[in-house]
Amino acid sequence: MKDFDFDSAEARSPKAEARVADVGSGAGFPGIPIKLWAPNITLTLIESNHKKATFLREVVRSLTLTGIDIQNTRAEAITQTFDVVTLRAVEHFAEILPVAARLLAPTARLALLIGSSQLNDAHSALPALSWQNPIPVPESQSRLLLIGTLHQ
Repeated sequence: MKDFDFDSAEARSPKAEARVADVGSGAGFPGIPIKLWAPNITLTLIESNHKKATFLREVVRSLTLTGIDIQNTRAEAITQTFDVVTLRAVEHFAEILPVAARLLAPTARLALLIGSSQLNDAHSALPALSWQNPIPVPESQSRLLLIGTLHQ
């Protein structure tokens, strides 16, 4: 699988075949905005809550989005791997990190939208990942984007 970089214009090209998973999608953020930005990706929204998964299906239908698979199950049940896995605002952060990392294909990226207080937890829970410097979220007091890359 080729390397995929969200900073690249290639993300919007017809050749972009990145497989992206959004763990604990909730209302579809950040998965659905990523899909709108890069429509050629294959997106899997993983949401165990039935009502939230039903909402996601309605959003996808209303926006006539294609290439989105909504999995109404726990992330632990997913056997597929992905090029990018996103995770934000989950209740049991330290427990879900290894589950999210298990979904990563070789050389994939894990993108975490976290509070600054969770930075050390992420680093210590997943020492096999190479972490980029955290990126502060604009207009936020403590939210960060943390990206880790899995190496073979």
